[in-house]
Amino acid sequence: MKKFKQKTRSGVAKRFKITATGKVLRRAQNMRHRRRIKSKKAIRAYRKPIQVKGKWALKVKRMLGLA
Repeated sequence: MKKFKQKTRSGVAKRFKITATGKVLRRAQNMRHRRRIKSKKAIRAYRKPIQVKGKWALKVKRMLGLA
């Protein structure tokens, strides 16, 4: 009997990145609009990817078919 292949959730695949060590990264929020009000320092900080931790990281990996 054949086993089913789990499909990758394409929306999750576009939004998250898995590093070689297995960490889950996402883009920072607050970058979409009202950027004039934010400080330049804050805008630069939002460019860096942020690590997803805990249960959410496990959920993301499951949706990508990695856990």
